[in-house]
Amino acid sequence: MNSMNRRKFLKIAGIAGIASSSMIPFPILKAAEQQTKSALDLAVITNADPAAMVRKAVDMLGGISKFVKKGNIVVVKPNIGWDRVPEQAATTNPEVVAEIVRLCLKAGAAKVQVFDRTCNQAKRCYLRSEIEKAAKDAGADVSHIYEQKFQNVTIPQGKELQSWEFYQDALKADVFINVPIAKHHSLSRVTLGLKNMMGIIGDNRGKIHNRFDVKIVDLNTVIKPQLTIIDAVRVLMDNGPQGGNLNDVKEMNTIIAGIDPVAVDAYGATLFDLKPGDLPFLKEAQSRGLGVMDLEKLKIEKVNLKA
Repeated sequence: MNSMNRRKFLKIAGIAGIASSSMIPFPILKAAEQQTKSALDLAVITNADPAAMVRKAVDMLGGISKFVKKGNIVVVKPNIGWDRVPEQAATTNPEVVAEIVRLCLKAGAAKVQVFDRTCNQAKRCYLRSEIEKAAKDAGADVSHIYEQKFQNVTIPQGKELQSWEFYQDALKADVFINVPIAKHHSLSRVTLGLKNMMGIIGDNRGKIHNRFDVKIVDLNTVIKPQLTIIDAVRVLMDNGPQGGNLNDVKEMNTIIAGIDPVAVDAYGATLFDLKPGDLPFLKEAQSRGLGVMDLEKLKIEKVNLKA
């Protein structure tokens, strides 16, 4: 199912007008249909300003026009979850978000939406992370989450979860770009792209923590991003996901980008001296065909822009 048919389905289903208590069957998208193929699996860029690293990474994957077409509605999904400033590395770098927005609009996107379901008070998270201002200045439509816009969706491929609430704007987008920050997490060891998708689900997210490694993969069978870009400009190495102590932050000046969300997370794990196999949710995701975590099987190109 291509993106236009996907939007047509949702329009026919009347998703925007259905009460949040109802449930619709959402068509699970196959990777080949949802994602654009690329000769390169991962682009790893280091040692430049965040915007320059984003541009280089996207160019190496074929350019933004490979993912975004004229008239597309694009969702750029950062982590805005915490009442923290960028230097504390609990939220996605605002310059990374802004540059992705600019690239999408340059490619002809009709609208670029930026939102996240925050853990702390939304107004403060959007303000203190500096994402709201940076994204708006770049031309994005930045909004807080509205509870009435969550919709129950069936999960045919779910093992633990047969249905869950998803944000309608994420379901209806033509293009979904996942932009997590790489950081430590007390439950899952790290939080990267797959876990960042929790920002588009409703209900009590604490229920996900039990059997997390299976449930997070269940959720990721519903929406597969066309592009995942990990912000590792500053990395929270300990006391995540909220952090707060600058001593826990390591400046890595790195951007990791790819089409395969599992591959991107697999490389992200190495930033923490972990092997992809150390993370059960990656093994679960690979076993269900969501991507490849074996880095030796991937074509990875690294570019040091300072060299």
